[in-house]
Amino acid sequence: VREMLKMRDSNGARMLTLITEQFMADPRLSLWRQQGTAMTDKYRQLWDELGALWMCIVLNPHCKPEQKAGWLKQLRKWNCVDVCPWEDGNHGNELPNLTNALPQGANANQDTANRPHRTVFTRAIEACDLHWQDNHLQHIISSDLYTNYCYHGDSENSLFDSHGWPLWHEHVPTACARVDALRSHGYPREALRLAIAIVNTLRRQQQKQLEMFQAQRKGITTITNLEGWVGHPLDPIGCLFNTLMDACRVDDESSGYSEFTETMGQLKLLEYQHLPAHKFLEDGESYLTLAVEIALIGLGQQRIMPDGLYAQEKVCRNEEQLIAKLQEIELDDMPVKIFRKQAVFLLEGGPYSGLGEIIYRESVPMHTFAKYLFTSLLPHDAELAYKIALRAMRLPVLESTAPTGDVSRPHHIASVVPNRYPRWFTLSHIESQQCELASTMLTAAKGDVVRLETVLESIQKNIHSSSHIFKLAQDAFKIATPMDSLPDITLLKVSLELGLQVMRMTLSTLNWRRREMVRWLVTCATEVGVYALDSIMQSWFTLFTPTEATSIVATTVMSHSTVVRLNLDYNQREKLASSARTLALQCAMKDPQNCALSALTLCEKDHIAFETAYQIVLDAATTGMSYTQLFTIARYMEHRGYPMRAYKLATLAMTHLNLGYNQDTHPAINDVLWACALSHSLGKNELAAIIPLVVKSVQCATVLSDILRRCTLTTPGMVGLHGRRNSGKLMSLDKAPLRQLLDATIGAYINTTHSRLTHISPRHYSEFIEFLSKARETFLMAHDGHIQFTQFIDNLKQIYKGKKKLMMLVRERFG
Repeated sequence: VREMLKMRDSNGARMLTLITEQFMADPRLSLWRQQGTAMTDKYRQLWDELGALWMCIVLNPHCKPEQKAGWLKQLRKWNCVDVCPWEDGNHGNELPNLTNALPQGANANQDTANRPHRTVFTRAIEACDLHWQDNHLQHIISSDLYTNYCYHGDSENSLFDSHGWPLWHEHVPTACARVDALRSHGYPREALRLAIAIVNTLRRQQQKQLEMFQAQRKGITTITNLEGWVGHPLDPIGCLFNTLMDACRVDDESSGYSEFTETMGQLKLLEYQHLPAHKFLEDGESYLTLAVEIALIGLGQQRIMPDGLYAQEKVCRNEEQLIAKLQEIELDDMPVKIFRKQAVFLLEGGPYSGLGEIIYRESVPMHTFAKYLFTSLLPHDAELAYKIALRAMRLPVLESTAPTGDVSRPHHIASVVPNRYPRWFTLSHIESQQCELASTMLTAAKGDVVRLETVLESIQKNIHSSSHIFKLAQDAFKIATPMDSLPDITLLKVSLELGLQVMRMTLSTLNWRRREMVRWLVTCATEVGVYALDSIMQSWFTLFTPTEATSIVATTVMSHSTVVRLNLDYNQREKLASSARTLALQCAMKDPQNCALSALTLCEKDHIAFETAYQIVLDAATTGMSYTQLFTIARYMEHRGYPMRAYKLATLAMTHLNLGYNQDTHPAINDVLWACALSHSLGKNELAAIIPLVVKSVQCATVLSDILRRCTLTTPGMVGLHGRRNSGKLMSLDKAPLRQLLDATIGAYINTTHSRLTHISPRHYSEFIEFLSKARETFLMAHDGHIQFTQFIDNLKQIYKGKKKLMMLVRERFG
């Protein structure tokens, strides 16, 4: 269609009508509408293009009124169809009204749901009212010589500027739509003339606004542009930029031949050049510098974040496309001059600039643009580059949720943010761009202590997401420790500083990367040096949980590899070890369940510290520890050669344990057997002391009989001197403590039998008979066991005589 319009082929509009009919008939439209799903991005962009093309068609400067009336009728018809796509996004993409629960700046009172939605055709319909009859406009587009040097009116809407050059005051997107229409309909010279008048008008406005702002300077935060030019459905800035850039593409011969050579099929490589000055350009300016300047003005404009996911993504996309086009231009002296001029304007520009001192908190952030400005300006004016980048780091939409004045604990913000701004759909992208900007500055500032300090402060003040600060810490660490040269110690310290901030931010909020972050921090501190490790251990409670501090931090610091890596002398090693022990004891006090074992291990080499740790375990054993934890520590004590302490802990563990009659596969069984074996090996008294505990805690017959059997096989007591056993005798089952154990075991068998019989099914009969056989073995250990067992069986036959089949099996086996 664009090609047809360029050739002034009158079928262009008919072709577009057919295409639009096809699009409107797409069955997916109503499907998406019903399901509330979004259309794909590609498809969305085609609709945008349709809307923009209709705008061009109705703005044809030479169309007849009846043609225009026909198009208007057609557009209105499509506009009324209920599946007609909206301009600011798809139906499905707008969250229900809860997203508008927050006051949203300038349009706070207008309930977005009740606002009539603009469709992709609304602008074209509105443009049908525009005409080209204005005299001033006609003069601008038809002549390069239209000036008024006697004109001295300097009011807001004057028709000429102080040079006497023509200005064109019209809503910027509309004025640019005229430029697009002129280009599309094959009037490139006219389009260029209007574009230059618009750019001159915008530059003059920028200057005027700056003067006005400097005169008032009352901390104005009102925003003047509810409709930003970058990301706008009509792409006004892109239109001006392309028009001016096209004017720079010249053939290396005289430009008069370019059309001729094209038709001959010998297209020469076109390149951008600074053409000699146009009538309405400053000295030394060219179409190219004008294009650069208008792109910078547009990108730096302060504008409100639009509603809806699609509109927000479009802002990002449009910004990135413009920057990509700018990056193709070689930055020689002229463009650099423009960059400098615009950078200063943007920094001082009050409420019209997105980089002004004070901005509205729902303004579109400037991170992406500032990163481009920073890298472009850095080689030419580092001071200005940093000013821009540091100013752009802010993200006020997140700041307002911070508790006022509490800068010391920024991690409270993190948990508030995500659900607080449901309408900032692109927030995660924005935050990653902010992080990119910071990373770019860190890289550039390597080796410059003062700059690094400033960048670090800016990161700590403006970045609210722990994962992004962690990324920056890692970036800084990588840049600071190159493979082939010595580390940059200042940057390493920045990396550590950021790492510490992440630790503080994530200490009280759950973060699935926490372990990785803690390990990384220790690595980073190791690179910084022994004093950094010492310092993180001394202030562990502000950075780590007790478990992390003992199991990851102190353990890594005390490891052999750290000692080797840091090449420590004896005194340094001792100082670190002493800090690690202090930390271990503090953690064990705070969280004995999870830290006691690590604390004992870390304190092994220091008698007093080890004693203290053991005492902490004993104190906690009665209240705060589970039998599993106590058994684990007891086994460690035995392994370390403290059998009496192991025994003490094992008896404490037994008091917490309760094994039911049917828990014959309980994981603690091994621990109980180990504890009894330990007591047995220590001597008769220890065994006598633990058996009452066993009897109290264990109701499971098979476990009790296992312990009983083991105790009757060997004599209690350690292996004596000279390797001979102390001449102990086997303990009698008739006397305490084994008599108590035997009675308990028999009792457990009796209870278990009754419990089993209450709900037994025939398929378990044979298993039950085996169980009774085991029980008989234990009964027979008692001197009157034979009689007891017979009575027990008679009892069963009496009570359960209803279970005939089972009782028959019992008679067969036991008489």
